[in-house]
Amino acid sequence: MNKAIRITVATLGTIFGISGMNHGFFEILQGNIPTGGLFISAIGAAQKMWPHGNELAFTLIPNFLITGIAAMIVGLAIIIWSLGFVHKQNGPVVFILLFILLLLVGGGVAQILFFPWIWLVSTRINKPLAWWRKILPRKIQEPLGKLWLWSLIISSALLVFVLEIGVMGFVPAVNDPDAVLSIMLTCLGMEVAVLPLTFVSGFAHDIAMSPNIVLKRSKATLENSNATHR
Repeated sequence: MNKAIRITVATLGTIFGISGMNHGFFEILQGNIPTGGLFISAIGAAQKMWPHGNELAFTLIPNFLITGIAAMIVGLAIIIWSLGFVHKQNGPVVFILLFILLLLVGGGVAQILFFPWIWLVSTRINKPLAWWRKILPRKIQEPLGKLWLWSLIISSALLVFVLEIGVMGFVPAVNDPDAVLSIMLTCLGMEVAVLPLTFVSGFAHDIAMSPNIVLKRSKATLENSNATHR
């Protein structure tokens, strides 16, 4: 198992699962009323904490209360699956289906920028990283792998900060809503840059932690070949 990749997927999946539950919570607060369309504001006018705190979402369910309940259930399922089952057989398939379902029941639209990539990475949890071994020069594998944990921490912190701003609009010492919005978008842009580094450094970390895997497989292949010839 590629442990760095598994931890990365579990961490990011948990964060987005919490985000989906957050959307669902505010949708429930809006009550048993029609949504009025497919695209909604998860945070209603009565619950807004700052002018730009709308939390856009998409839902096929024409009722805020039921949408919110569904989003909270699916968000919780994503957290449980990310932490305990994504590394198992067919784990990535269920993982992406849960995220698609979350998108369709009011769990937020911004996640669509991230969950396809997280899913792609999740498919490598139990796979050999032969392609990455080829494209990552051996001399940088270990140094790049050492960046993985710090990159994951920074990436996760940026996501949490963006989610916090989206709901509460709170940035220390900044009171102008437009400035707060600019900071949120800047952090989101930084996340788009840091997240690929988190993935690649995770691959490098797992490669560095299993440097003899290619040699062992080559040796096993040779032994099988010799046994066949005998």
